[in-house]
Amino acid sequence: MYTLIHASLARQEKALGLLRDLLEEEYRALLARGTDTVVALEFSVQELVRQLAVEKDMVIRFLGGTRVADYADMLEEERAEPLRDLLAAVDAGEQGAARQAARNSQLSLALLDQSSRTLQALTSKAVPPAADVYGRRGGMRTRVRPDAALISGRL
Repeated sequence: MYTLIHASLARQEKALGLLRDLLEEEYRALLARGTDTVVALEFSVQELVRQLAVEKDMVIRFLGGTRVADYADMLEEERAEPLRDLLAAVDAGEQGAARQAARNSQLSLALLDQSSRTLQALTSKAVPPAADVYGRRGGMRTRVRPDAALISGRL
């Protein structure tokens, strides 16, 4: 069981390093606005996250719900130390990947907001003004007053 857990943690450490690299590449693609590249990288990221979840689930099943740190405490020191080191590396990898994913998310939302505002500005320029109210001099007024106005006229 020790060998299986150690091997799984080693795979998780390598996968998290790869995940962080993919997320950094995705960030660069977002900056370059390479839509096709971002989509392809996102599929790779999702598959890697799925595989990581399978690895984590496997370790949980092997340990019967016991934490890896608690399992390492039950072992002799020469076997426990490599597990602790791998566990620390996996934790650091998860935190690094989470930070990069947060940066990617913020950039994606900023680009979405920028694109939405640009689209709204272009749409407002393309839509003709409302011309359905008659003016004082006969003809159509292009703008309606949004606030109340005094009525002027003769009795």
